[in-house]
Amino acid sequence: MDLRLPFLEHLGVEVEKLEEHYAVLRLDVKDYHLQHLGCVHDGVISSLADNTGWYAVMMSLPENHTTVTIEIKVNYLKPSLRGILGVQSRGLRLGKRGRFCSS
Repeated sequence: MDLRLPFLEHLGVEVEKLEEHYAVLRLDVKDYHLQHLGCVHDGVISSLADNTGWYAVMMSLPENHTTVTIEIKVNYLKPSLRGILGVQSRGLRLGKRGRFCSS
């Protein structure tokens, strides 16, 4: 299965590491990732977290299977600024019909 995601390529996200139940993605923050106060836009952060979880789950699925997000919750503890923004996700609960990741 092709694990390339054009949306992430558009954002400039790079896949850094993929292992079973685990993924790391990174983003070199550019001006177009920022909101009006100069912090990384929450849509960029939540997209990065969501897709890192997707990769972690995909690494645990059989060939030719896929998944979609059914729920996401993001708590913003402090603003993200310029530099490298990295997200890691680990599969925590891996059921037959639902899988839970933490990013």
